[in-house]
Amino acid sequence: MALGDLGKIDEVIHGRMRLGIMVYLADVETADFTELKTVLEATQGNLSVHLKKLEEAGFVAIDKSFKDNKPLTRVTITAAGRKAFAAYLEALGALIGGKG
Repeated sequence: MALGDLGKIDEVIHGRMRLGIMVYLADVETADFTELKTVLEATQGNLSVHLKKLEEAGFVAIDKSFKDNKPLTRVTITAAGRKAFAAYLEALGALIGGKG
């Protein structure tokens, strides 16, 4: 085990809810807010806070619009987010002995 790899774990991604968001978006690319809320079993407020943190880091892009006069918020993983997520997984693998 290489504990030196612990410092490579991205704190922005590492939170349980943010990790769930990144895992889901890495698979589907784009999801709407309600879809994420349902899949992650999150409250609206909690999900909003975590999405804002990921957006501030540049890991997701948030697009707000209207569809049939209802607000529609779409969240997309960015290229930087995809790269950070891959680095996170690599660091986690090294930490638990996958390689490193």
